[in-house]
Amino acid sequence: MRYALLICNDESAVASEDQEAEMSKAMYAFSAELGASGVLTGGERLRPTSASTTVTVRDGEVIVADGPFAETKEQIGGFFLVDCKDLDHAIEIASKVPTAAYGTIEVRPIWEM
Repeated sequence: MRYALLICNDESAVASEDQEAEMSKAMYAFSAELGASGVLTGGERLRPTSASTTVTVRDGEVIVADGPFAETKEQIGGFFLVDCKDLDHAIEIASKVPTAAYGTIEVRPIWEM
């Protein structure tokens, strides 16, 4: 079964350049490890919510706004798509995402279409 591992962090928590570089290195290493294991099917780092655009349609009218729709403590900063044998396997992988140490990894099953 495929799962999205949504990487959620507080964008307002400012890391030093050294901390940012260290975390990027850890995330790239983790991504390479996932790729080598054969479970990784995709994933990307997302730009900050300040670069986002929200689109809604109400009564046939398209409404476009800058920034995120919801105000939350944590924002989705990236994701991994993994193909796992079951939820326990996906949780095991999510627990190893380096940013889980200070953020949240939401494990969400993919609704196959």
